[in-house]
Amino acid sequence: MSQSSAESLLSPRSPAASALTMTMFMQPEHSNSLGNVHGGVILKLCDECGGIIASRHARRPAVTVTVDRVTFLQPVLLGRLLLVHGRITWVGRTSIEVELRVEAENLLTGERTHTNSAYFVYVALDADRRPTPVARLLLQDEAERRRFAEGEVRNQLRLAESGRNP
Repeated sequence: MSQSSAESLLSPRSPAASALTMTMFMQPEHSNSLGNVHGGVILKLCDECGGIIASRHARRPAVTVTVDRVTFLQPVLLGRLLLVHGRITWVGRTSIEVELRVEAENLLTGERTHTNSAYFVYVALDADRRPTPVARLLLQDEAERRRFAEGEVRNQLRLAESGRNP
């Protein structure tokens, strides 16, 4: 890889540059034994959305490292459109935190219900599948700076909980 290619990989990028909303219509094959959408289906969509966002930012493959607590606030009913909104909130040297917010939309009324949120953390990989540095996050407003500072706190807590020194 040329030096200019490597430098462009590390050029700071804004959260908006990689933000994504994925949608999927919830069908019977997505149901659990109670007739609601299976939580695993929702988590898979969250992980796919977050992984795409992390790879967009890093311009490299990114793999899931951890998922912060996920609390399902409302069940997702079959026949709803599931929307998974994601954006980067924090980046470290090789890791990327993505905030994911899930909503279920009733297509007949337009009503949207917030069903769950979570933070997924990914690490970017080089050609040898080793962690590799990622671009810094270009913070453009106070809300992005606040989310980044909150992400730094979450990262320190994750490191402390894992037994690694923050």
